[in-house]
Amino acid sequence: MADSDTPTPRKLLPDEIHRAVRPGTALLRLQTTPAREGVLDGAWWPRSRDVGTELPALIQALTTHLGPITRVGLDTDAWEEFPTRVVVDNRVVHLDSFPVGDDTVLITRGDSDHFALLVVPPDTTPDAARDAMARAVRADNVTQAAEILVATHPEPVTHRPEPA
Repeated sequence: MADSDTPTPRKLLPDEIHRAVRPGTALLRLQTTPAREGVLDGAWWPRSRDVGTELPALIQALTTHLGPITRVGLDTDAWEEFPTRVVVDNRVVHLDSFPVGDDTVLITRGDSDHFALLVVPPDTTPDAARDAMARAVRADNVTQAAEILVATHPEPVTHRPEPA
């Protein structure tokens, strides 16, 4: 087989973005959609499950690109201590409890613009996090957040062979 016949692996994100993705990163595909049927607008990889520590940085990043964020919806079971609001840059952002699972955060701008972001678990390996985030921001993605995380996480080692 000639070198030109060898398929090159397809990167979902440019290499420079791939290297920059680390805990605390948010990737966005800035497009508003009225329906929330499996379509994700971006991804977020928090460093921990502490809402008070992690959410302000996400809100600041989103505000830079989207304008003022008014509400954030999270599944309270997935986060430590869940306040009803946070103040970011002297603006109150209300936090709502939604049973969306620990893999999704819902963002509201104004009254009717809604965005759904994949939440990559804080303890995810960098390669798995990058792959999950890249899939979430694809414009043609119709895969639910939980399915993306399952597909991109390596299988745990369940049995180690005995030494010979």
